[in-house]
Amino acid sequence: MIQLDVTIMGNPYRLACKEGEERTLKEAVAYLDGKMCALRDSGKVKGNDRIAVMAALSVAAEFLSVKAPQGPLSDLSILEVKQKIEAMNTVLDSALTPQENLF
Repeated sequence: MIQLDVTIMGNPYRLACKEGEERTLKEAVAYLDGKMCALRDSGKVKGNDRIAVMAALSVAAEFLSVKAPQGPLSDLSILEVKQKIEAMNTVLDSALTPQENLF
């Protein structure tokens, strides 16, 4: 692990990351800093804690709405894929439960 010094909304942070992942972490920090600064500068959200939570919700919503560019699941968002996997697990659990009683 290596230490990386970054700044988010003017505040310094020292973060740990695996060697070779520095660029990804720096890009994530820059993205988050941009989101948080935009929220702060809009004047609609007050307080660093609230700004951080709103930025996190924004990033989470973006992540969950991302769709694969190609492939069999390209028409589904990550959230929809997660919901389908959970539904499949439910079906499998109900199908396998009677099997457990045979042993």
